[in-house]
Amino acid sequence: MRIENSFVPVEGIGDVTERKLWRAGVTEWAEFDGQVVGPTRADRIESFVAEAKRRLDVGDAHFFADRVPNAEHWRLFENVREETTFLDIETTGLDRYTDRVTTVSIHRDGDTKTLVRGHDLSAKSLRAELADSSLLVTFNGRRFDVPFLEASYDLSIDLPHADLMSMCNTLGYSGGLSAVEGRFGIERDRPDISGRDAVRLWHEYERGKDGSLETLIDYNQEDTVNMEPIMERACQELHEEVFEAARQLD
Repeated sequence: MRIENSFVPVEGIGDVTERKLWRAGVTEWAEFDGQVVGPTRADRIESFVAEAKRRLDVGDAHFFADRVPNAEHWRLFENVREETTFLDIETTGLDRYTDRVTTVSIHRDGDTKTLVRGHDLSAKSLRAELADSSLLVTFNGRRFDVPFLEASYDLSIDLPHADLMSMCNTLGYSGGLSAVEGRFGIERDRPDISGRDAVRLWHEYERGKDGSLETLIDYNQEDTVNMEPIMERACQELHEEVFEAARQLD
């Protein structure tokens, strides 16, 4: 599913009207001919489509961030796959006001890197990384990673954001990232390491223990790399559940 299949970004168009359009054969913007809905909604759709096409042509995914419901940001993935950033952070605890971010791993277009506290992790480096992104993908990042980074580095992260935890919950896959990985048959190189171990590894690194930081980075990077196949499968299942199912209704 691509963003061009979506009509919910249009003011006054909700799920019910969108499904009505799909069932009538209007499955993408180019197929809309002013029918199915009333004249006011038709004018809104035509106005939105004209502007949205221009924004897509110049790669402006931010245009859709406030127009697409948060739970539907995944619809942008196929449009901006190469500019999608899979992000995960490690911290010294759960309180974003008193604990510290230790590492931030970013996986995008086949490349993975980690920013480390005390080395290259800063507000400037984070802004630079996110500036190259059109879609942010996290696992529980709306509640944890993004608020933590915003509080720690005085950032305002306003990218379109697909939270895999919410997507997976919608599909019936509950639990944390490791649980979902198990459901999807994704294996880890170090399955014995957990989020709690990540805190321990950082403190060991601060005390000078060899290999601790490298192990922490490997763990953090694996989180982001594994999100990509989960995102691909979740998008396919949501496409079938949301789009294909609606089209097949009489």
